[in-house]
Amino acid sequence: MMQQLLLDILPPPLPTLENFQPGKNAELLHMLTGIVSGRERDRFVYLWGSPGSGKSHLLQASVAAYTQSNRKAVYCCVQNGSELVFDSGMDCIAIDDVDRLDAAGQIALFNVYNRLRDEGHTFLLLSGAVAPVYLAMRQDLVTRLGWGLVFQVHELTEEEKIQAMKTHAADRGFAISQEICLYLLRHGRRDLPSLMMTLDALDRYSLAQQRPITIPLLRELLQVAS
Repeated sequence: MMQQLLLDILPPPLPTLENFQPGKNAELLHMLTGIVSGRERDRFVYLWGSPGSGKSHLLQASVAAYTQSNRKAVYCCVQNGSELVFDSGMDCIAIDDVDRLDAAGQIALFNVYNRLRDEGHTFLLLSGAVAPVYLAMRQDLVTRLGWGLVFQVHELTEEEKIQAMKTHAADRGFAISQEICLYLLRHGRRDLPSLMMTLDALDRYSLAQQRPITIPLLRELLQVAS
């Protein structure tokens, strides 16, 4: 039954700028919101941070904001093998994990960067694991990645994740204790989407078993999920 519950979990909400938990990234979120709304004119932005910090969320959310207003935008993830789109007719191009580009991909990005800078209107939003100066890529591309705005995406602190989990649970109509949150952070995946999906599974399992949400109930769920 628990396995079926895990399979039946509703997918997490699609990334938007509104449902991004900013933590220390409030300035970054404000800047991106300004760009996608047309208030800000910056056209080249590079984000870097550790896995789970929220880089992919911000790239996907920015693309969603463009498409929802009937503008042309595309999201590409190098790590997942997405086909890179370098079309100057796009309003927004978001490329995740540029530090994983192969030699051909780096040449293509270098060329499109120059073309967009000289003649385009496209907003180019990129992400990588480290700041541009530390990228193991061709130096002329590294230099260009540093020309635009560069922001570190800070992962939420433990307390911020706990607050986000409690808010998520309250929005779904149930409550969780501090102990449940701490146990999840100690024994589950710590990125925010995984935490929220586990909470949804825990709620469904609690209802199905007609048992309160407790540490033993959560432990059962995590054992099956692992």
